[in-house]
Amino acid sequence: MTAEVNQQELVQYIANRTKLDPKRIQLVLKHEQAFMSGAKANAKGEVDIDGDELVDYVLSRPDVKLDELKVEAILDAEMDYLIEQGLADYDD
Repeated sequence: MTAEVNQQELVQYIANRTKLDPKRIQLVLKHEQAFMSGAKANAKGEVDIDGDELVDYVLSRPDVKLDELKVEAILDAEMDYLIEQGLADYDD
């Protein structure tokens, strides 16, 4: 992702879609960022993230008190937002 994301707008978008507490959404996004920061980029500078590994990582954090479906809903809504903004796409 090269463009800046408006975090407040992103969290509100996810909250509207998932009906979850914005503080919990922010926590999931914080752990997602930590996971992605540790991921290795390929020769093109792209990072390939395995969704299941990401969800497992977030769920393994002791301060995350959400179930798997809610974490997945947050991450799915985030991806929808990023696609709508033209900042991401799914790689087949």
